[in-house]
Amino acid sequence: MNLDELKSVLSKPVNLKIDYDEHYSLASVLVVIHGKEPQIVMTEKPKHMKFHAGEISFPGGKLEDDDSDLLDTALRETSEEIGLHISREQVIGQLEPVVTLNSGFLILPFISVIDEIPPLLANPEVEKIFHIPLKSFLKTMAKDPDPSHNIIQEMYTFEYQNQIVWGASARILKQIRNLVGF
Repeated sequence: MNLDELKSVLSKPVNLKIDYDEHYSLASVLVVIHGKEPQIVMTEKPKHMKFHAGEISFPGGKLEDDDSDLLDTALRETSEEIGLHISREQVIGQLEPVVTLNSGFLILPFISVIDEIPPLLANPEVEKIFHIPLKSFLKTMAKDPDPSHNIIQEMYTFEYQNQIVWGASARILKQIRNLVGF
């Protein structure tokens, strides 16, 4: 599947209003897919982080008072974390919100599919930046064998270079996998 096909499948009107349980803190992430052979950008969090230490995730974070909306949060966090500046116009859609089990976040994922991106530069909130081949990555999906993880919804894992992607990031990836049909 090339970028134009991905854009067609993943394009969806952006709806910034979401209903949510007030027990959750709002957050958002940006799913960036780029390149002739489509790759997805993910990051590894440093081990010293308060939330999600050492996890593989998408650039993003918590809604701040200065953010006008959750899309603004995702764009700001992507710029801060990996030095990638994406405009609102480059966001082609969003996925269904996902929740985190331990940290109490409701995360709204946005999607940007772009031809090329400049070299990225990690800030202190990012240990490593990955450019993961999308098709082969999505094919690594497995159901999480630990039933204690199934409190909120079904859990899945994905694998890249012996790293396991799980939790909210894996549920976001599963939505993409369902849409693109890999």
